Amino acid sequence: MKLGIILETKEHEKAWNGFRLAIKSLELGNEVKIFLMGEGVEVEDIHDEKHNVSEKMHEYLDNGGVILACGTCIESRHREDTTECPISTMVDCVNMIDWADKTVTI
Repeated sequence: MKLGIILETKEHEKAWNGFRLAIKSLELGNEVKIFLMGEGVEVEDIHDEKHNVSEKMHEYLDNGGVILACGTCIESRHREDTTECPISTMVDCVNMIDWADKTVTI
């Protein structure tokens, strides 16, 4: 299965669970892409003792996951492009949805 995840939150537990879902899906042999949108482009800045989002994000990437990030959302927050979250467009989001067998929004 090809799973597309649109992550729109910087709420630590929800973002953490989104990456847990993505990691488990990869472990089960699926392909996964995550598109960060809105507050989701800020997930790298989440620091919570109980829900280490940065750790889960890097575990996801280390296991072959792909992360795309909305360029408009990044620019509106005066953030810069990073290796983990390259600037993408809404066309990339639509292409991910077309690519995926299933898409979920968190």
